[in-house]
Amino acid sequence: MPNSFGTRLDRFTRYGALALLAVAAFLTTPAARAQGTGYWHTSGNQILDSTGQAVRIAGVNWYGFETPDFLAHGLWAQDYKTVLNTIKSNGYNVVRIPFSNQMVESNPVPTNFTSFANGVAANTELVGQTALADLDTIVAYAGSIGLRVILDNHRSEAGSSNEASGLWYTSAYPQSNWTADWQALTTRYSAARFTFNGNPTVIGMDLRNEPHSNGSTGSCWTGDTGANGCPVSLTAQNWPVAAQAAGNAILAINPHLLVIVEGTDCYSGVCGWQGGNLIGVASHPLTLNVPNQLMYSAHDYGPNLFAQPWFNANTTPASTPQRALRRDFQ
Repeated sequence: MPNSFGTRLDRFTRYGALALLAVAAFLTTPAARAQGTGYWHTSGNQILDSTGQAVRIAGVNWYGFETPDFLAHGLWAQDYKTVLNTIKSNGYNVVRIPFSNQMVESNPVPTNFTSFANGVAANTELVGQTALADLDTIVAYAGSIGLRVILDNHRSEAGSSNEASGLWYTSAYPQSNWTADWQALTTRYSAARFTFNGNPTVIGMDLRNEPHSNGSTGSCWTGDTGANGCPVSLTAQNWPVAAQAAGNAILAINPHLLVIVEGTDCYSGVCGWQGGNLIGVASHPLTLNVPNQLMYSAHDYGPNLFAQPWFNANTTPASTPQRALRRDFQ
């Protein structure tokens, strides 16, 4: 059985777990939120550190690198160290950083940041640096204060939100580029300079944000009986086939990274949030060359961002596993 991971709602299922990395992990304990020791891997529905101790992701998204700014947002008002220190002091242990393939490949010099905040100089290290060098700076400081990082391929060309096509590639950034960019980032952030006290800062790669069907021309999951079906041979749209290949390419470079695979939105007529449907995993799971490094992520949102019908005043920690086991997403 493939491995999955738990989040703040303890929504453990054989299909994977609800990935709410953008909001507070208000049900986790301080011990569970600790950064753990060494690399992270999975065992059933748990994430374990290199000593076998359970670790719970309590994280936030920090958008910006995927946009035309090519840099984490908010730095126009604060120093990057202030932002990361605030994340740490609020009890989080992970920062998920979205990026675009355009950012990786064009690697421009970002300028949308302040040089003065709270009465002192700010972001001085970022002056004149490329986008990847800025990412290096942010990742390194995060690791130095005990935070871990998940990199998220949010979209192909720079922009906001997910890729409208629902696919993990575009004509300008084809699948070969997508894989090569993941390999380049894996090599880059596996370097010793991003490890602090034996703890690698980057612990996981979220292969693609919110794959979705876009009618019938976007991503699908093997075994889907929808309009086009989704055979393994449908390589232009079969998301788990592409994800498995990319995951293996990443693990060939660093076998200790978590490979995070989101769902699609629809499976055999059952539809939900983009990236949130993992029903197909039950009959068509991924198999990576390195065991215990696969995490399924059912991408979903809380009511502050989108009012899901299942997330309401009656929602409790006890009710969410039952919700996860239901096959309808209405």
